Amino acid sequence: MRIIARGLLGIALVGVTAHAFTPAQAHWPGPSADWQTFAVPDFGTTVDYPAGIFSVTDGKADKGVGRKFSSADGSALLTVYSTVNDTGETPMSYLRSNLRLPRSALDYERITPAFFAISSTRQGLIFYSRCNFSAGAAIHCFDLVYPSRHKRAWDHIVTRISRSLRPLEG
Repeated sequence: MRIIARGLLGIALVGVTAHAFTPAQAHWPGPSADWQTFAVPDFGTTVDYPAGIFSVTDGKADKGVGRKFSSADGSALLTVYSTVNDTGETPMSYLRSNLRLPRSALDYERITPAFFAISSTRQGLIFYSRCNFSAGAAIHCFDLVYPSRHKRAWDHIVTRISRSLRPLEG
């Protein structure tokens, strides 16, 4: 069975297959994580991601410039992308323009002058999005979808990915 889930920001449709996902695949920092850095050189974006979990490249991101990755069993999806911020959006104004669910539906929300991070749980899946806004007029983002029943196993992974998202230095 294929579940089609709309991303938190309504930016892209992502396909997530409803197969069993074993928590062992998500344990931190287990050897299966195989952390690597993905870069979007055109925008100077870098992010650490567990290549051992997201072993399948699913093509280009649906928004901006970037890449989609999925777990081998299709139960988790990661999209990393960057886009030009030619209208001078702030994290708050970007959310106001792009969030396609009521803010009351969010389980987590953190908005600062430099970034936002939001998450919501729907239909057995957790949707997590973070976007950093750089001084160079670019927005650096990732969207992550994974099974809510394995939230505890994913907490460390989400934290590491989130903290590593940044523009390239120098």
